[in-house]
Amino acid sequence: MGSAVRIVRETTEQVLAEWGINRHHPSVGPALLILSELVTNSVRHAAALSPNVTVIFAAGPDTFAFAVHDRHPHQPALYGAVTATGSGGLATVMELTLGLSGTAVVRGDADGRGKSIWITLPL
Repeated sequence: MGSAVRIVRETTEQVLAEWGINRHHPSVGPALLILSELVTNSVRHAAALSPNVTVIFAAGPDTFAFAVHDRHPHQPALYGAVTATGSGGLATVMELTLGLSGTAVVRGDADGRGKSIWITLPL
């Protein structure tokens, strides 16, 4: 799990640098933590059905979007994590995303056997 998280963080930092997004921008640190949490959750909870995790990046003039995709059918209630008691990966993801006025959505695969969790953050 640790190597997957390290790889995604390093790749994200490289992508952001190539796109000219300053690593000191206030959204970059939270984006790296959000990605780390999502990849950790995917590796921890989906690995039995989905040994591969895919990370997708997109950016516009004032936004940075990314998704973590796996082939496990469970679609978590992202906004339910905000109101649930306790702390955990999804609660952290949602707290950081909403704290930056970002958005989060789960998109199921067409065949119902996987999903992507998309996060969009302002730059």
